[in-house]
Amino acid sequence: MRATFRNLYDQFNMAAFIRDRRTHAMSVLRWALILVPMAATVGTLCAAFLWSLDAVTRIRFAFPWLLYLLPIGGFVVGLLYHLTGRSVEGGNNLIVEQIHEPGGGVPLRMAPLIFFGTVVTHLFGGSAGREGTAVQLGGSLSGGFGRALKLDTQATRILLMTGIAAGFGAVFGTPIAGAVFALEVLAIGRVEYRALVPCLVAALVGDWTCLAWGIHHGIYHVDATVPVDALIVIKVGVAGVVFGLVGLAFAEANHALGGWLKRMVPYGPLRPVIGGVAVIALVWLFGTRDYLGLGTLAATPDGLTIASFFGSNTDPWSWALKLLFTVVTLSTGFKGGEVTPLFFIGAALGNALAPMFGVSTGLFAAIGFVALFAGAANTPLACTFMGIELFGAAYAVPIAVACFVAYLCSGHNGIYLSQRVAVPKVPAARLTPDATLRDARTHRASRRRSRV
Repeated sequence: MRATFRNLYDQFNMAAFIRDRRTHAMSVLRWALILVPMAATVGTLCAAFLWSLDAVTRIRFAFPWLLYLLPIGGFVVGLLYHLTGRSVEGGNNLIVEQIHEPGGGVPLRMAPLIFFGTVVTHLFGGSAGREGTAVQLGGSLSGGFGRALKLDTQATRILLMTGIAAGFGAVFGTPIAGAVFALEVLAIGRVEYRALVPCLVAALVGDWTCLAWGIHHGIYHVDATVPVDALIVIKVGVAGVVFGLVGLAFAEANHALGGWLKRMVPYGPLRPVIGGVAVIALVWLFGTRDYLGLGTLAATPDGLTIASFFGSNTDPWSWALKLLFTVVTLSTGFKGGEVTPLFFIGAALGNALAPMFGVSTGLFAAIGFVALFAGAANTPLACTFMGIELFGAAYAVPIAVACFVAYLCSGHNGIYLSQRVAVPKVPAARLTPDATLRDARTHRASRRRSRV
């Protein structure tokens, strides 16, 4: 026994062990010194951004005539991008592309341009979100940090992912979902575990910094106790199919209308003018302003907001109207994200479906809130974590079922066209390895043309 122990001790290289641990510790320290200030900066910018959105939304409520300046505001932002921001017009897709294949990098000018553009959109009444802006703020700043520190290609990829995590976690107050989103959004069927800890650290620091500036996130209450039995799983699964199909419809409508307008109106600054006029026309046609802006605040006590769909009253077509307003706004070139409108659409659709399934409107609103986003963004894991962070672990099973089913039913479609298909959702998909969703749309279009 003593000889065996001696042999084991002789084989164990203490010097190499200590050297490896020292290298590991220095790597952790190096990343901490990079991540903490970067994520804190992103969290600070997100706090300023959220405060600005709240301020301009209340200004719009106080001065309703600002809506009629939406075409002018759109033209100003479009002209600004046309003159100085052509290299950053790709937005979130540019960041995803740079993570996959680092090249020209993410220009630092993306941050002020998207900040200003999104604030203008909300000041004048465009229907848009905030996630896209937060992700672009994070991607732009992290890219700037990477260039200043002269990081290599692999480190730059990880830093860009942490920028996404910091922005997402800060703007929604969901750091776990933010970290997982940054890992999951890059490719369908593949999670980038190499950046797991850095993304979690960045998301936490970004969220803590945003909260330290006094930002408060919306709180949603689900007043229902749900027994997790076969019946509720079946109901949620069927609803998940609907959420996935509506998420697909949102993404495809946005891409189709946007592509058509680019062909019909080549001059970029003119497209938001058309969109602004269309939004004003929709307000007059439907006689309501409830579908403008984020959908988190209302001008009147009886106005529709995301939180209102968690109550007992049902509104069967609010989800479709918000989808229409948002597609018109974003596809014509206004700046902002898709996710908060998707929360509104999902919560409203869940509210409308609840009576048909004989379940609580609050429960289905919560499930729709995250499941429709899961289908549109192809991020079922992040959306499941988001649902748990926002609504509690008691609803984890129905949330997960709906998110996974919605993800499966949305097909190879999504709001991020640079997202790659690492593992196809169905084996029969005829896609080249690591094809993007843009490639998938082109493939489907060519197949349709060949059949004609």
